[in-house]
Amino acid sequence: MIQLLARRLIRDCDNVSDPAVRRGYGVLCGCAGIVLNLLLFAGKLLAGLLAGSIAITADAVNNLSDAGSSVVTLLGFKLAAQAPDREHPFGHGRAEYVSGLVVSLVIILMGVELGRGAVEQILRPGPVEYSALAAGILAVSIAVKLYMALYNRSVGRRIGSAAMAAAAADSLGDCLATAAVLLGTLAGRFWGLEIDGWCGAVVALFILWSGINAARETINPLLGQPPSPEFVERVRAMVLSHENIIGVHDLIVHDYGPGRRILSLHAEVPASGDILALHDVVDAAERQLSEDLGCRATIHMDPVVTDDGLTAETRQRVAAIVGLIDPGITIHDFRMVPGPTHTKVIFDAEVPYQCPLPDQEVRSRIEQGVRALDGDYSAVVEVEKGYV
Repeated sequence: MIQLLARRLIRDCDNVSDPAVRRGYGVLCGCAGIVLNLLLFAGKLLAGLLAGSIAITADAVNNLSDAGSSVVTLLGFKLAAQAPDREHPFGHGRAEYVSGLVVSLVIILMGVELGRGAVEQILRPGPVEYSALAAGILAVSIAVKLYMALYNRSVGRRIGSAAMAAAAADSLGDCLATAAVLLGTLAGRFWGLEIDGWCGAVVALFILWSGINAARETINPLLGQPPSPEFVERVRAMVLSHENIIGVHDLIVHDYGPGRRILSLHAEVPASGDILALHDVVDAAERQLSEDLGCRATIHMDPVVTDDGLTAETRQRVAAIVGLIDPGITIHDFRMVPGPTHTKVIFDAEVPYQCPLPDQEVRSRIEQGVRALDGDYSAVVEVEKGYV
């Protein structure tokens, strides 16, 4: 149904890189979530009052909070789609992440409140009146929430939205929580077990779990998480496909919201090449990244010596030494500068975050290894961390 509505209501709905299309999907799913959650709230509230069940009432209030979350998500997509302005030159794309964070905090607070009510019911249990209508409402609710989880997940993957993925996880958690409530209701009816409070506690735990996961998914891009390995490999392959670009390093990707990436990188080119021709090659690579990935790209050109056998051999030997220190360390910007008393071997070493050695220890071991190659060599190494 969502895809059918999208094709009728969203112009060029397959062009998910267009901010207007993303906003259309966000508004559509947000409106659907508001309507469905309000209907579920009304139905479950009626069921909870008929059965006198704290668990069913808690589940109803959870759906009301989900409706509010859908409102926040809808507003987030609308704000994110606004064009850049003087105060926000990088656009408003991160508003989608902020809205997701607000939603997750509301879910967590709701989980805490419902958990407190469930504990009171556990300490002072009471009978729950069975109602076929209440059981039927819960069963329908499970089916509706499962449908919401499926379409939120599908749309989230389609447009690459962390907020939609969080909504899908929340809906799936609601399915399991409502199933627990239904189980408690049936247990009271057929086996006389007063486990309504315990089922309410299960609901609260599911709500807390989904809220914490949703918060994690939105906090990471706000703090600045690395791009996916697939995106990094795609960037490298595009740049290296251009003639005379022989290496890529120092890739940095700034994420200002879905579809709003700014990246910079260093491209190694032969030092013996024509600088104007190489500049044209780098410009072409920047244009391809911009057109194919929908991002703004800046490439710094690094000339490297390619026609000196000694430099090439020394680089291979130094790379082998660095690999013995930690296989994840890579080197770039390698050059040799001869002097009257010694030869400077200058390069950068990119050390992965999982390397157990401190940077100073890595630098010291590299310097010792280069000196062991030739007593006249003096290493000038810059130890750095990668951003991908």
